[in-house]
Amino acid sequence: MEARQLRILFMGTPEFAVPSLRALVDGGYHVVAVVTAPDKPAGRGQKLHESDVKRAARELGLPVLQPEKLRDPEFLDTLRALQPDLGIVIAFRMLPEAVWALPRLGTFNLHASLLPQYRGAAPINWAIINGEQETGVTTFLLNHEIDKGAIIGQRHMPIRPDDNAGTLYDRLMADGAGLVTETVDRLADGTVVPIVQEDADERGLRPAPKIFRDDCRIDWRLPGQRIVDFIRGLAPYPAAWSPMYRLGSEQGSAKIFSARFEPDAPRTAACGTIESDGRTELRVVCADGHVRIGELQLAGKRRMPVHELLLGLRDICDWSMTAETAMRKE
Repeated sequence: MEARQLRILFMGTPEFAVPSLRALVDGGYHVVAVVTAPDKPAGRGQKLHESDVKRAARELGLPVLQPEKLRDPEFLDTLRALQPDLGIVIAFRMLPEAVWALPRLGTFNLHASLLPQYRGAAPINWAIINGEQETGVTTFLLNHEIDKGAIIGQRHMPIRPDDNAGTLYDRLMADGAGLVTETVDRLADGTVVPIVQEDADERGLRPAPKIFRDDCRIDWRLPGQRIVDFIRGLAPYPAAWSPMYRLGSEQGSAKIFSARFEPDAPRTAACGTIESDGRTELRVVCADGHVRIGELQLAGKRRMPVHELLLGLRDICDWSMTAETAMRKE
């Protein structure tokens, strides 16, 4: 069957899914409906907020479905009436079999890693945090297990030394759109042979679990490059952070968005000690040198480069990133 004759059901919610949806429509593929999350209240006024995918679908003139429950009989009847040949899901909820098995050719997912590595909710973050030099995108057929379906296609991408989660996200999002249309073409011509993910030994696989605030706290006792990779992997969101101490008591915290490692001779100061010239430089002692901070945000303040922070915080050397170091300064 010709790829552009396939009746495609598209499912997604955030920005990451939007370029793929646009690529399908711009390429002349037949998207019969878009399924996305219900509108949710957000902001101070708690006004209803539409998902990125919903806004894009409306601009493209596509029907939008927003079920509260994916097993709702009325919703499933609507899907059946659409008679989809193929389902595509990108950054959406976990689907029940009643949804992913409904299309004639099944449903495939776009995942932001080179599966089977980095299965989970945060593959882009964890690839950078772990110091990887390469990642990519994968399309795979959905089955009963999370991120374990048979692989259809992959594209590789280098992780640059200056990449953070935000820049890598943007590049993978764009490359993923190309892989999605390529995958539709291959499924339509019937020549693709999906590759089953082998699970005989998962000890060499790295997971990508959801990241919570406590996971983002910096440990200044680690080697400097690991700390920098940690900061890069969490920037700009949710952002690596460290408590700030003064005179032995915690005074707040700081989110750190960019940094670089400076290896030094054996250190004399304790890890977490802040060193600064009071004008343009702010360094924090780590296990094997210093981490030079580029951009940060103190609690209750705006995000800013270090030189702007130092204009209004002349006593920065009286502060510390660890309670132990702060007590030593008393």
